Amino acid sequence: MAVGDLSMPLMHPVNGVRIGIAEAYIRYKNRKDLVVFELSPQATTAAVFTTNAFCAAPVHVAKANLAQKNARYLVINTGNANAGTGTTGMTTAQRSCAALAELASVSAAEVLPFSTGVIGEQLPIAKLEAGLPAALAALQADNWLAAATGIMTTDTLPKGASEQFTVDGVTYTITGISKGAGMIRPNMATMLGFVATDVAVERELLQAVLREVTEQSFNRITIDGDTSTNDACVLVATGAAGNTPLSQRNGALFEAFYAALQRSFIRLAQLIVRDGEGATKFMTVKVEGGANTQECCDVAYAVAHSPLIKTAFFASDPNWGRILAAIGRSGVPNLDVSKINVYLDDVCICEDGGAAASYREELGAAVMKQPEITIRIELGRGNANDTVWTCDFSYDYVKINADYRS
Repeated sequence: MAVGDLSMPLMHPVNGVRIGIAEAYIRYKNRKDLVVFELSPQATTAAVFTTNAFCAAPVHVAKANLAQKNARYLVINTGNANAGTGTTGMTTAQRSCAALAELASVSAAEVLPFSTGVIGEQLPIAKLEAGLPAALAALQADNWLAAATGIMTTDTLPKGASEQFTVDGVTYTITGISKGAGMIRPNMATMLGFVATDVAVERELLQAVLREVTEQSFNRITIDGDTSTNDACVLVATGAAGNTPLSQRNGALFEAFYAALQRSFIRLAQLIVRDGEGATKFMTVKVEGGANTQECCDVAYAVAHSPLIKTAFFASDPNWGRILAAIGRSGVPNLDVSKINVYLDDVCICEDGGAAASYREELGAAVMKQPEITIRIELGRGNANDTVWTCDFSYDYVKINADYRS
């Protein structure tokens, strides 16, 4: 199931990026499970990766390669995560880079590998290698939709964002895709994102901007509280638009670029939650009036991670005491609960730490029946705020994860 608008926009090609998709039979037959991105030689590349200490072999290799050179190619397989695979897995990830590099006449360090799927099984590298020629033969600029489909695992729909904006008469493009539906609590979930723009941006600024917009988007979603071994998000700036490369945070072009990038990243992140495994509700948790952003984030995640809250929302049960319990255990120091107000959309359920005088069960129940709900929490401690997006837990979440390897 999916919640709300998950429609794919018109996916504008990005000059300087070509994408090829092929069937490699990594885990399943009759599905395109191998994706290759070709990036122009002048492109700059930035990336952020999972903070899971048990990170997958391709994450180690991608980090090492990106530290040496700008990427010319990305290679992504689904069906197998190549995580928990020891030294053999590392060799396999390196071998995937070497195989593509040889076919494309670049160095292995110019290839970044990405994998998603089952953890703890060796990646069948011979199948991946056999699929690479077909993926390269299929390279074309308008393959974004096919790529979004190719990187799916338990996703029910491909996920994409694309927009164009104009500055001083020049039109610029940002297009990206993401995947993920379970094991989602990115902290750079299982989550991958690939975004490209034709704006020229110097690498240091590109990396800084990527970290910021990731923090505001992919690092503010959760489905089940699990951080994957393979999380990664890549941002490519091809420079094909011909502007003087951005190096400073000022000017009309930077402001328009940053705003469009924020919108695209938030859309891609929210699509993951809307397509959460078994999801029937899309929940926005807004925390206001905190002493600092971190405590707002802590409260929001305490609510968003609570299985009791998530199952209550699935049942459309306005059992708001569970929300208070989550706030209370969030770890905020010296929390004065007498100042806390809680709302379901515009319905005040808790006022000054107790049941709101105006609250009626039928008011809460009416909100809980909606597919999209906002939980707003006022802490009364300061001016900081933060937002996290999550979904409910349904029977299907259990079924999907119980049958994941079958």
